[in-house]
Amino acid sequence: MAKKVAVVLAGCGVFDGSEIHEASAVLVHLSREGAQAEVYAPNIPQMHVVDHVKGQPTPEQRNVLVESARIARGNIKDLATLDVKGLDALIIPGGFGVAKNLSTWATQGKNCSVSKEVEGVLRAFHAAHKPIGLCCISPVLAAKIFPGCEVTVGHDTECEQWPYAKTAEAMKELGCRHVNSQVSEVHVDARNRLVSTSAFMCNAPIHHVHDGVGKMVREVLRLA
Repeated sequence: MAKKVAVVLAGCGVFDGSEIHEASAVLVHLSREGAQAEVYAPNIPQMHVVDHVKGQPTPEQRNVLVESARIARGNIKDLATLDVKGLDALIIPGGFGVAKNLSTWATQGKNCSVSKEVEGVLRAFHAAHKPIGLCCISPVLAAKIFPGCEVTVGHDTECEQWPYAKTAEAMKELGCRHVNSQVSEVHVDARNRLVSTSAFMCNAPIHHVHDGVGKMVREVLRLA
């Protein structure tokens, strides 16, 4: 039986939704490993819409589920319908949508709240001892919900290669153990069944990000 993995998206586009290359890499690697992806997204308005040419917000309004359907080629379900009983694992790609639409991390950092639907899904998989894969910024969700967990967002010292390293410091303040790692590496928190990798938290070539996401997917499936 093929393993069924829920993939939760946060829109479409790095600055206001899911990072498309990370989401695509997750789907490609799940397919390569013979797993079945079930894609979900919350049916809610985006925090805002960003013009990805100018890098600035626009007056538009868009829906997270509708935008996520672009990545899923229309084969997507409302997150409210997710039933953990029929699924073997959960993966949440990164992108600013995680910090804007799935939580308020973008505006409130460690003092953020996580969407009730998203928190409910994460807690359900955790309670069922089913693995959760997180990449890029999405490990902040685990840091907020599961105190004492171990994750990685790459490095905790800011530099040209690691422009978002302050995220690790904020996670530590939540009581999370941050583990420094390279973009091609993953960290496995065996106790909490969390698998994380830094992806585009690192200023790295896209194929390195793709390979790191692949390792994350394989570890999630190994634990499932």
